[in-house]
Amino acid sequence: MYTAPLDDMQFLIDDVIDVSRTLGSLQRFAEVGVGPELTTAVLDEAGKLGSDVVAPLRRVGDAHPARCEDGKVSIPPGYGEAIRELGAGGWVGISADADAGGQGLPEIYGTAASEIWNGADMAFALEPFLSSGAALAIKAHASEELKATYLAKINSGEWSGTMNLTESGAGSDLGPVKTRAEREGDHYRIFGQKIYITWGDHDATENIVHLVLARLPDAPAGSKGISLFIVPKYLVNPDGSLGARNDAYPVSTEHKLGIHGSPTCVMAYGDNDGAIGYLVGEENNGLACMFTMMNEARLKVGLQGIGASEGAYQKAVAYARERVQGGVAIIEHADVKRMLTTMRALIEAMRALAYTEAVTMDLAHYGEGEARNENRRRIDLMIPVIKGWCTEVGVELTSLGVQVHGGMGFVEETGAAQYLRDVRITPIYEGTNGIQAADLLNRKLARDGGAAMEAMQSEISAVIAELDSAPLASLQALGRALASALADHVTTTQVLLEQMGTDRFNAMGGAFDYMMQTGYLFGGWQLARSALIASQQPADSPRADFCRRKVATAEFYGARILPRCKAHAGTIMDGATTLSDFQLDWL
Repeated sequence: MYTAPLDDMQFLIDDVIDVSRTLGSLQRFAEVGVGPELTTAVLDEAGKLGSDVVAPLRRVGDAHPARCEDGKVSIPPGYGEAIRELGAGGWVGISADADAGGQGLPEIYGTAASEIWNGADMAFALEPFLSSGAALAIKAHASEELKATYLAKINSGEWSGTMNLTESGAGSDLGPVKTRAEREGDHYRIFGQKIYITWGDHDATENIVHLVLARLPDAPAGSKGISLFIVPKYLVNPDGSLGARNDAYPVSTEHKLGIHGSPTCVMAYGDNDGAIGYLVGEENNGLACMFTMMNEARLKVGLQGIGASEGAYQKAVAYARERVQGGVAIIEHADVKRMLTTMRALIEAMRALAYTEAVTMDLAHYGEGEARNENRRRIDLMIPVIKGWCTEVGVELTSLGVQVHGGMGFVEETGAAQYLRDVRITPIYEGTNGIQAADLLNRKLARDGGAAMEAMQSEISAVIAELDSAPLASLQALGRALASALADHVTTTQVLLEQMGTDRFNAMGGAFDYMMQTGYLFGGWQLARSALIASQQPADSPRADFCRRKVATAEFYGARILPRCKAHAGTIMDGATTLSDFQLDWL
């Protein structure tokens, strides 16, 4: 059974990141009391909900997938009650404005809670994820009237939200969207069909607020002619009560590799008289409105990779302690220990990176002056790394979890394979990882000539300098490993920036390796920060054993994981033209 790793989370938030210092001075959080006491309260309650309420649903949802019959979706037993409990506890809008139904807490607390829901049951965690994303888009772009009608209800968990982008002919490229909107007085009529709509229908909340991309009759062609609409499942009366059923219905649910408990729907709009919709933002500006929530959404997808990996790790460790082979528990076998330690080191690296940049997100939103702009550039740069690297590693680690179980991992009854099946979607949705890599190189790196990346490389250099003077020889060795990986990263950054102007195809062919190289380097940087702080704890501290483990984990990462950076660098440096030289008709 899943147990939230609260000790590691609190150490990160209060010791390494030090939220009372980094966020406590922001006006946004002046009355919140950001610091260890708040961290403990939030994590303890989230941990209990994750372990006691959500985690028992993981296998239930897998064995009893969401179904659609006669235009109505049924969800797995227990999901509805848990979703309502999540909403009642204020978790959906944990980081949303207090005057709009939220709790007004820093994003890092929402990040930690989201990891817990995903570690407990990723299919379940998608419901609050989609709702918070819909609320962000409404807050940023909707009229005051629409905000007053919908925002507090979503943030409070009373209503839920969805994103309706994809169609059969419009996926990563939304230009060909065919769903249409027709003007009708103060609203619009929506006609069309959307696919892959996560939590598209259910009865867990009173209403579902669909955000739908559609095209007006006189709209420009392509992505510049798409508008965004609120299309509620039930229309809302002027007094806020629910009115008639809107013409928006589920047609079916997808039969998927994983996340069975999450209803992924085909949604039909306007099969009868047309679904009533309300414009969000300006006409023909819908894609820009949707992108408002992309940074948060992609951070949350990265957390899915972390959460699923943590769940798989806990299950694998428990099995390895119990399973006897050759007269000893298999956890004593060198290769099993290698796999488990690899899982632990990468999970802690991913968590540290994601949590650190969750703080950057708040600084980008609520900071002041040039520092705010710098943090905006930084979070824009980091989001494709967090989404792409954490989900790729998530697939690797959940696969290792199956491997630790041996043959029993291939048997569904153990539940080990579910983590791998569930997390496999994460490198695909919210922009495939190929798109994340291209975004990192083509837009985020190239737009300022690598200046934002250079600033982060400088931060790593500062940590290396601290490691060089550390009293522990093992930390000095970590510093040398990190320095070597950083030097390679500086070189590949410069090479790819130059290639973007001279050999764009082959530069983009190295983008994925660059994203992964960046992730492994930054993960090592974050573990080094943690190790430096842990190494300063007194030997008689109650956390002494925890801190020794933190140092040892960083040492393992430096010796066993950081060398992956060199492999990715080698691919970029030595394999540049091999992709373009390979003929398409040879494939």
